[in-house]
Amino acid sequence: MKKITAAITAVGKYVPEYILTNKELEKLVDTNDEWITSRTGIKERRILKGENKGTSFMAIKAAEEVLRKSNINPEEIDLIIVATATPDLMVASTAVFVATQIGATSAFGYDLQAACSSFLYGMSTAASYIESGRYKKVLLIGADKMSSIIDYTDRATCIIFGDGAGAALFEPDTEGLGLQDEYLRSDGAGREFLKIAAGGSILPASEETLKNGQHFIHQEGKTVFKHAVSNMADVSEKMLTRNNLTKEDVQWLVPHQANKRIIEATANRVGLESEKVMMNIHRYGNTTSATLPLLLADYEDQLKKGDNLIFAAFGGGFTWGSIYLKWAYNS
Repeated sequence: MKKITAAITAVGKYVPEYILTNKELEKLVDTNDEWITSRTGIKERRILKGENKGTSFMAIKAAEEVLRKSNINPEEIDLIIVATATPDLMVASTAVFVATQIGATSAFGYDLQAACSSFLYGMSTAASYIESGRYKKVLLIGADKMSSIIDYTDRATCIIFGDGAGAALFEPDTEGLGLQDEYLRSDGAGREFLKIAAGGSILPASEETLKNGQHFIHQEGKTVFKHAVSNMADVSEKMLTRNNLTKEDVQWLVPHQANKRIIEATANRVGLESEKVMMNIHRYGNTTSATLPLLLADYEDQLKKGDNLIFAAFGGGFTWGSIYLKWAYNS
C-alpha cells in the first residue's frame, strides 16, 4: 500500500476592495511613504469596510473561490480549520460559522491561533488529518481582520498590518507529493513583546482598559524583528539541511510577509535569489494568518507539479517554523 501524503489541490483568496496607501497614512500619523517603504517594503494594505463584516466574511469568500476552482461539492468537505488571530467572536468558532455559510454540512470545524504562524501550524494539522486516512478533504483558511485590533494613532503598528484571507484544500496523494517535512517551534517568553494586553482572562475588558487603549495590538518592534530574522532563517536552513536539499533543488521560498528585510535575510541564509522568493508584502502588508495562502494564490499560475516549496513563518507568542512541501498540480 502506497504511503498517503497530504497535498494542496486548490487555493483561493480574498482581499478587500479598500486600499490604504502610505500616502493616506501620512495624514494619520507622523510618517511618510519613503520611511515606511524603506523599513518594511510595504506600499499599501487592504482594509475591510462595512458594518457586521468580520474575519468570517473574508474567509467565506476565499473558501468559495476554492470550491469554484476545485469544482467539489461543499458537502464533501470533512473539516474546516480557520487559522486566525481575529475571530468573529469569543467562544463561538469562526470556522463553524464559515462551514455553515458555504454549505459544508458534513464538516466539523474549529479555529487555530498561533499569531502569524497560524496557517503554518494549520498546514501541519490539516496534513495529519489527511495522513491518518480518516479524512479526505480538509479546507484550511488563513484569515485576519487586523484593522479591528489596530490603533491608527500608533505608528509602530498601523503601517504594518492589513486585512485578507486565503484558503487551501488538502487531499490525499500517493505520488509522493504534498507535505514532506516540518519543523515547528515556540517560546512563551516572547508573549510580552507582541500582544493585546486586555480582553483575555488575565485582564478582562473594563472602562479602564478601554481608556488605556489596551485592546489594540502592541509590539516591541526591535525585539520582534531580531527574533524573526534569526528564527525564520534558522528553520529554513534546517529544513534544507535535514532533507538534503540544495538551493538548486528549491523552486520557491514561501515566507511570512512581515517585513521585506526579514524575508530577504531568510532568502540569503539559504542562498536563494530573489526570483525564487514569493513576495506580495508591498500590496497587502502583513495580513497575519493570511500571508502564506495569499502568496500561493498570487503565484499559483507560476507553480508546477513537483516544485519544492519551503514555507517559513514567525509570529507572536513566540511561534515559528518551516514546512517542506511538494506542489501537486499544474494550473
